[in-house]
Amino acid sequence: VGGAYYMDQFTNAEAATDWRGNNNLATEIFQQLEKERFPEPSWIVVGAGTGGTATTIGRYLGYHQRLDTRLCVVDPEDSVFFDCYTTGDRTVRLSSGSSKIEGIGRPRVEPSFRPEVIDRMHRVPD
Repeated sequence: VGGAYYMDQFTNAEAATDWRGNNNLATEIFQQLEKERFPEPSWIVVGAGTGGTATTIGRYLGYHQRLDTRLCVVDPEDSVFFDCYTTGDRTVRLSSGSSKIEGIGRPRVEPSFRPEVIDRMHRVPD
């Protein structure tokens, strides 16, 4: 379609949010937590869909030096993010298929996934 733009959430997820600003998911999480009895959690646990949410939260934690809060990402068995995290190999791909869990798990490492901002990863059953 002429004049159309393909947003491509998988390729551009990491660049689509300013994790240093005040208009992103991490900021919203901590603003809501301010109202809680214990506003700074020890851990935030997320699933890896595009990797963008984990990257945004991880960068936010590092930028704001919230050293008491750590980030854990879970990844299903039939996904490549855990392998990328443990090996550092961003070229990992599944030969066939993908996770059965809708919304998380990918057959390739998406550009938005930045393992260096993650404190821990766990592989979970699909």
